[in-house]
Amino acid sequence: MQRGLPMQPTVVLLREGTDTSQGNPQLLSNISACLAISETLSSTLGPRGMDKLIVNDRGEAQITNDGATILKLLDIVHPAARTLVDIARAQDAEVGDGTTSVVLLAAQFLKEVRGYIEEGVSPHIIMKGFRKASQLAAERIKAIQISVDKSDPVQFRSLLLKCASTSMSSKLIHSEKPFFSNMVVDAVQSLDPDELDESLIGVKKIPGGGMQDSLLIRGVAFKKTFTYAGAEQQPKSFRDPLILSLNVELELKAEKDNAEVRVEAVKDYQAIVDAEWEIIYRKLEAIEKTSKLPIGDLATQWFADRDIFCAGRVPAADLRRVCQAVGGSVQSTCSDIAREHLGTCGRFEERQVGGERYNIFEECPKAQTCTLLLRGGAEQFIEEVERSLHDAVMVVKRAIRNGEVVAGGGAVEMDVSAHIRKHALSIPGKQQLILTAFAKALEIIPRQICDNAGLDSTDILNKLRMRHAAGSKWFGVDVDGPEGVRDNMEAFVWEPPLVKLNAISSATEAACLILSVDETVRNPQSEAQNPGPKAPPGAAARALRGRGMPRR
Repeated sequence: MQRGLPMQPTVVLLREGTDTSQGNPQLLSNISACLAISETLSSTLGPRGMDKLIVNDRGEAQITNDGATILKLLDIVHPAARTLVDIARAQDAEVGDGTTSVVLLAAQFLKEVRGYIEEGVSPHIIMKGFRKASQLAAERIKAIQISVDKSDPVQFRSLLLKCASTSMSSKLIHSEKPFFSNMVVDAVQSLDPDELDESLIGVKKIPGGGMQDSLLIRGVAFKKTFTYAGAEQQPKSFRDPLILSLNVELELKAEKDNAEVRVEAVKDYQAIVDAEWEIIYRKLEAIEKTSKLPIGDLATQWFADRDIFCAGRVPAADLRRVCQAVGGSVQSTCSDIAREHLGTCGRFEERQVGGERYNIFEECPKAQTCTLLLRGGAEQFIEEVERSLHDAVMVVKRAIRNGEVVAGGGAVEMDVSAHIRKHALSIPGKQQLILTAFAKALEIIPRQICDNAGLDSTDILNKLRMRHAAGSKWFGVDVDGPEGVRDNMEAFVWEPPLVKLNAISSATEAACLILSVDETVRNPQSEAQNPGPKAPPGAAARALRGRGMPRR
């Protein structure tokens, strides 16, 4: 009689309730999650892309077709799918445009190799092939990019306008492309050419009016600050004024806020009050001879009597931009203010814009900053205009830095796809299949542009493959023409190559990251509403006792 095997003891490694899933099913599940995200975003791509209306838990609605914004608002919880959210945000921060493209590419790379995963091909072979293909794509884009002569300002400005216009073609503001393209290029060219700090382009949103009522102020504009009664007697317009930026309070503080003062006679208290008034008058006189903190009613009236304009509680970002535009520096004291500490501008005025009053500094000699005053009917619409202009500003900034362009509309993706497919035929083994899958995945961009425009994507992709095989490397999708394809370089659909380089490399890295994960361990505590360690017993009672609870 055969003896039974001894019973193996159960080894418990993880806390009860911990969810573990591993192996190929886990990998395929992660790929499916990424494809679900790309399906949500795919309809927003291209000049005929649709918009998404997203309502948050507070009932606030946002309308947008910017990939990074949609993913941020969706609040995705799947751990693998969050990788796509991260690459979209990175693309938005680095380049500004191409956020939808990068997510679609990453998901399509995974979709094309899903069959190989099911058949048992090692993910490491696929990752090696993807990295090789990404390297080939980068080399090809750098080989075909066209440099624009920066020494000719007219030609260079024309390049920037076309890059800005291409960035806006898929946005809500595409009907006003010429107007906003000029505004964006003027805004970026007003910055310091060495730094190109886009945070110095202020954006103020004013509901009401139409898009065409939007303004570019070549200087600084900020909303009228909180003022006291005397402000209405102050002059509201100056030519060549001197401007002082202060970080000093110009108002009397209540004694209870400052300190406790013990006095024995009324005259002693009166001496303290007189000293306070003396201090503030000394500050005001020092300013006359020559601000983010409050300017009190006394100071407001005192300035009005001497025809001086003042604004208090100015936001820190606006104060910084005022200093950049008018010169001078922010002072933290009212004494020893010299002429070099003061700024100046050609014209200052307080102007009514829509339902708000704005303080506007124009004709600034040192202006390396500007302000966009955006108008529009609905608040959600103005917010989408701001996001669209941010993308265009980033694209123009990259174009100024690099000065190279490639054609958009799927032309680059088709050319790189043809190049990788041709290279794949010269390689033996499994790598050939992986490179071919990568090349096929790149075609998702022109295919999705066609689908969103209601065109026959199969027919147009066949035409594009034929054109690129014949050496016409700039042919892409034409959503308006009867043919469906055109030379997008001649049609001025231009983009900085950095948009494409960053999108392909980020999408490849994201795909490799998801392929390298074969196990997910979920701690049940992390799924709880308010995760965190439990307090030790008796901690609450001890805490209360410390706050004056008597011992029993």
